[in-house]
Amino acid sequence: MMFYYCRGELTKEVPTMQKLGLPPHSHSPSPGLCTCADGSVLLKDHLPMDQYEELVQRRAKELQQHKARTTSVLSRLLFASPNSPLQYPIQSFTVRPLTSTLIPGLALHAGQRSSYKVSLNVSKGFLTTEIPAEGVTIQGNGERRLIMESSSLVILNNLLAKVSYTSTVYHIHTGDLASFQFENHEAVFPITINQPHLPVLYDMGTDISSHVTITTKTFLRYTQLKVLLSSIRRFYSNIEVIIADDSFEPQKITGNHIQHYIMPPAKGWFAGRNLAVSQVTTKYFLWVDDDFEFTAKTKIEKLVEVMEAVPELDVLGGTVQGNQFYFSLHYEEGAETDGGCLDRKSNGKFHSLPGYPQCSLVSGVVNFFLARTDAVQRVGFDPKLQRVAHSEFFMDGLGSLLVASCDHVSIDHQPKTAHGKDEARYAHFRHPPKSDEEFKLQLHFFKNHLKCVRYG
Repeated sequence: MMFYYCRGELTKEVPTMQKLGLPPHSHSPSPGLCTCADGSVLLKDHLPMDQYEELVQRRAKELQQHKARTTSVLSRLLFASPNSPLQYPIQSFTVRPLTSTLIPGLALHAGQRSSYKVSLNVSKGFLTTEIPAEGVTIQGNGERRLIMESSSLVILNNLLAKVSYTSTVYHIHTGDLASFQFENHEAVFPITINQPHLPVLYDMGTDISSHVTITTKTFLRYTQLKVLLSSIRRFYSNIEVIIADDSFEPQKITGNHIQHYIMPPAKGWFAGRNLAVSQVTTKYFLWVDDDFEFTAKTKIEKLVEVMEAVPELDVLGGTVQGNQFYFSLHYEEGAETDGGCLDRKSNGKFHSLPGYPQCSLVSGVVNFFLARTDAVQRVGFDPKLQRVAHSEFFMDGLGSLLVASCDHVSIDHQPKTAHGKDEARYAHFRHPPKSDEEFKLQLHFFKNHLKCVRYG
């Protein structure tokens, strides 16, 4: 079996071909320059030119730190050589750190010979087997390289069935590559080193109020907020509602099953989302804007039904007054020096959700969605984004959150009201200066390691 680097592999974690005793090989090509979609914004054009070189250097350093945390030898491509007499595990062999574990399935299938000699080699642990009274020669028992030789294939296979691997470094999630050799045959198989984590389970209880918490963020819109709360209570009298409020002169919001959290003034959209979601204790939360209004078609139970039936889902969007806004994200990693390319395609979807033709798998949805609490808490909302933000949450969650959009559950948007003092003040913040958009583009350049982005 031959193997080579895949994208993003860190050489410092990987044993060299010489250390493994493997023949030279070609490396897989590194990611090349990605192609920016027509209409993309080139992010470097929005950076302070006197800081550009320093930013690029800091970004490159952070990228390597990111790769050190997220990649291992398990990212390598492995190729099985044809007609090999070696039998070995090819998937799901997992060990706990610093714990001896039998390697399942090791065996040699070879024709008649006067002697059979095999070797095993690892880099992040050591190998052991039982020492029989006679009939076999063993070298390196308790070391990284284990060599066994016998004139009896039966005895040799009995010993192979008793080979154990023990990692020597504590790591909660990494891996090793084991080299298995016989004559001119060679195989490499992965060993996953993983610390099992405790499950975090939610008691769903018996009614919707034990399944879901409603969350919202408000700023200077108490009239709309009160309409929202009143509409919620028409259909869900006991469901918990969490409000994050960064208004300048907060008003007291009271009522049963309402949690009202006051923030420092104008902290922003994503900071408020973080606060609200951090206080959720149910399995799911329903995000709504403060100017939405529940109707007879706002059936939270229908969204829960889909999420429970498809437990891999993390976020499930509905429609707002008939608008089923959703989008797909297409991302190319690009070269390390330049960064990746991201293309957001409005109304882009992948395919329907199996078993639910009214739902489609997408990358992002409208501001009316049911979400798995623990999954969203792991991604979080970047509080640097105060005003110009929504898609950015789904960008940060790309590859971590499985998202779908459905058209069978909807909520209304309250009609526009006459402009008063608070409405005018709100509009000032609702339409921030160009500098906010510039800051967002600079953030994409560094945090998301992007070269360009297109909001289609």
